Amino acid sequence: MIATALSPTITWEKLPADFVLPDDPVDNINQPALAAALTESLQIADHLPETALTPTNYGICARFNQQFVVKAPDWAYIPKITVPRAEVARSYTPHLQGDVPAIVLEFLSDIAGGEYSSKATYPPGKFFFYEQILQVPSYGIFEPETGSLELHRLNPQRRYQLETPNAQGRYWLPELKLFLGVWQGNRENRQGYWLRFWDEAGVMLLWGLERAQQEQQRAEAERQRAEAEHQRVEQLIAQLKATGVEPEIEGNQ
Repeated sequence: MIATALSPTITWEKLPADFVLPDDPVDNINQPALAAALTESLQIADHLPETALTPTNYGICARFNQQFVVKAPDWAYIPKITVPRAEVARSYTPHLQGDVPAIVLEFLSDIAGGEYSSKATYPPGKFFFYEQILQVPSYGIFEPETGSLELHRLNPQRRYQLETPNAQGRYWLPELKLFLGVWQGNRENRQGYWLRFWDEAGVMLLWGLERAQQEQQRAEAERQRAEAEHQRVEQLIAQLKATGVEPEIEGNQ
């Protein structure tokens, strides 16, 4: 519980079974694909522990001045849940059911979603909720159409501070030990900007199709190497025979 004379009372309680969750449609057709791409790359690179949760458009809740507040970020990374997954089927309460999300992401769309809202009265705005109530270490706001990415990090005063990306335009996420940045290309018949992860060495975490293509290219390169070696040996044998030398080939009787 968080409570001071200057701040609201915040408690961590399970959402009642009869609480009616918002049933708003997804704002943009690209949002599910953007979220799925992030999770897939973490899974393939073994950066997604069994206890982690990467929800998309899924209710994360707290009790704010005796009233339940539920926000559903477009994507989030929760390092560890401490209850069976069946208990978080409808919603998730940090502290009570596991960790605070390490990062939440909102994807801007044509519909005004209030991603920058610092409204402190009920119902609180998203920015206020992530910063002051949940105190999520990293809050990212991504514009898929332009490829613009902002990352806000909690500073020592527990306030969000707009981060400056590195020379490659990426942001370091200490909780994930990964960089987050923007990549332009094609996936699922969508040509455009995507959010991607890179490791400490600057190697991009691949999607499943990319990994399969990489393996295929590696296998083809090995086949070509073996074929070239075979041709080299055949040429050497031919040269020896031309000089009257009958080479001994391993395996011949």
